[in-house]
Amino acid sequence: MAERVAVIGAGQMGNGIAHVFAQNGFDVAMIDVSAGALDKGFATISGNLDRQIKKGTLQAADKDAILGRIAKQQDMLAVKGASLVVEAATENRDLKFKIFGDIDAAADAGAILATNTSSISITEIAAKTKRPEHVIGMHFMNPVPVMQLVEVIRGLATSDETTQRVFALSKAVGKTPVEVRDYPGFVANRILMPMINEAVYCLMEGVGDPESIDTVMKLGMNHPMGPLALADLIGLDTCLAILEVLHDGLGDPKYRPCPLLRKYVAAGWLGRKSKRGFYAY
Repeated sequence: MAERVAVIGAGQMGNGIAHVFAQNGFDVAMIDVSAGALDKGFATISGNLDRQIKKGTLQAADKDAILGRIAKQQDMLAVKGASLVVEAATENRDLKFKIFGDIDAAADAGAILATNTSSISITEIAAKTKRPEHVIGMHFMNPVPVMQLVEVIRGLATSDETTQRVFALSKAVGKTPVEVRDYPGFVANRILMPMINEAVYCLMEGVGDPESIDTVMKLGMNHPMGPLALADLIGLDTCLAILEVLHDGLGDPKYRPCPLLRKYVAAGWLGRKSKRGFYAY
């Protein structure tokens, strides 16, 4: 019988994580309180599989089998029987703390509880459970089916066995795991977010318009996407939340979110998801 994985959250990250596990032979319970979110997440996976077939990276005959391995569930009790539970809910501390309390109560004794958080302390999340040695960060990059990296973040109590197992599972789904320590923003966002924030300061101070700023980084630094377009893709509210975690957690003024970023978020200009950010969509 195939190994079972449970994914909490059917949004952008959750459906991507469910996709890569199902594509690599795991049975997946994709859990979300919203039936609409589950249907939308499932449709996204189906569309992404079609894209892979078109590119020639997947056989058309395999699509139905992959989708057949994903069960849509609305009850947290569906984590039962999973050897790995990956939480991919909204980047909100209190929500994640509650979810981890619930998962801890419902999951099998030996199950590993992973969080896809991009900035919240793994140590703090683990402390909300009775199994901190089995709690770890698995920070996938967006879009999950395409991006190679998984940041594997050890909390203070995370065991070597848990870390080794998560490394093996990451490799089993075709990803490259990199171990990092539990500090605000880990490595990816500690380096990426100040760059995005600085690009917003350049815009605010009139150093360049969005196209100019992004073109400099694309052509000058060989980045596939400019920082402002990338911020729109990530979501400006998410960027602001991560910068606040960096600013609060490290106490250094260099992480202070740009006032223009705060203003855009206050206006509801959150990037692609709201059709308006630094660019119009």
